[in-house]
Amino acid sequence: MQQSNIFLTVDAVVFGYEPPSNLSLLLIKRAVNPFKDSWALPGGFVKENESLEQAVERELKEETGIAVDYLEQLYSFGNPKRDPRARIVSISYFGLTKPDALQLNATTDALEAKWFNIEQLPSLAFDHETIIHKAIDRLRAKITYEPIGFELLNEKFSFSELENLYSTLLGRPIDRRNFRKKVLSFGLLEQLGEQRKDGPGRPATLFRFDVSKYRSYQEKGLFFEL
Repeated sequence: MQQSNIFLTVDAVVFGYEPPSNLSLLLIKRAVNPFKDSWALPGGFVKENESLEQAVERELKEETGIAVDYLEQLYSFGNPKRDPRARIVSISYFGLTKPDALQLNATTDALEAKWFNIEQLPSLAFDHETIIHKAIDRLRAKITYEPIGFELLNEKFSFSELENLYSTLLGRPIDRRNFRKKVLSFGLLEQLGEQRKDGPGRPATLFRFDVSKYRSYQEKGLFFEL
């Protein structure tokens, strides 16, 4: 029986949220072949002595200069033709962060690291377009069963800012009345005795997350009809 050599890589799909309504994606410009000078997801080969999680964290740090608090395993991609070098299987991860809190610094085999608006992505290397679409689908499903926002909003925020976050991640408008009713029913938010005026109209009441309840719902789940 002929033995085949299969190599293992990791890729990181890191979404960035900037209020009020910008969802971006972190990409690197490749410095080496194949696909030299093309944009791609941060990632690379898994070393023999490291776990998948250690590998994706290392590659992200090496190629973009950043660390993301939370990366979740997304999917495995193993089409035999996905990489012209050899039979390479990729384990992908995805996460969400605030781009303005991070300083990009491309090194190793990346010429540049850059945030791109999710609606204006360049042509991509390998099968990374497929990986990104999978990650977007997972993200939009995830926010219907797990609270998202603690790491993406300021400590104090208006309800409209929370609505904008969810509408941006879903890529469509939401039923504002139903959303407000649902969120408040979970007891996730603490209403503060503070208001803020950001523009014309009445000042907005400010909220913050109840951290213990937020973490609890992250573990056991919830259900949003969005």
